Amino acid sequence: MIGSDYIEFDRALNTGFKLLKSKKEKSFGFLIICGINLGLRVQDLLGLTFEELRSGELEIIEGKTKKRRTLIVNDNINKALKSFDELDMGFCFKSQKQSVFSKQQVNRLMKKYFKGKVSSHSLRKTFGRRVWENDNESERSLVYLSEIFNHSSIQMTRIYLGIRQEELNEVYLSL
Repeated sequence: MIGSDYIEFDRALNTGFKLLKSKKEKSFGFLIICGINLGLRVQDLLGLTFEELRSGELEIIEGKTKKRRTLIVNDNINKALKSFDELDMGFCFKSQKQSVFSKQQVNRLMKKYFKGKVSSHSLRKTFGRRVWENDNESERSLVYLSEIFNHSSIQMTRIYLGIRQEELNEVYLSL
């Protein structure tokens, strides 16, 4: 697997909702929930506002690829949004000092709350693994994810999600 690992979806979701109850880490908990449910790169995630999320549908231009994407806000995010006051406006993911998290801050917090080889990118990979697992590990889900992630091929998506290595490991274990 390249870079960071994914996190088991339910574990990440539960951690996010637990942190939502904490005054100190509420914003980070919300970031986890949005990250694993939207599949955005951290820089795109950090640019989201309460107004966009409350609208139910986001249209963003990805920072890295400059491609336009439309995303739907799902029930997990809507449930988490209820933890915030209707008057909360502007950027969603702010530190206690009210500045938007940096990628480095997110990475530090990821290491604080999750074990292993994790980073902000683990949230995006967690989204991908969940989509793949929810669709019975189908090729169809890899086609969709390849498009969502703007990968050049399904093979790249397999490598990105760590699926290819798992398949290769099975070769050895099956002997």
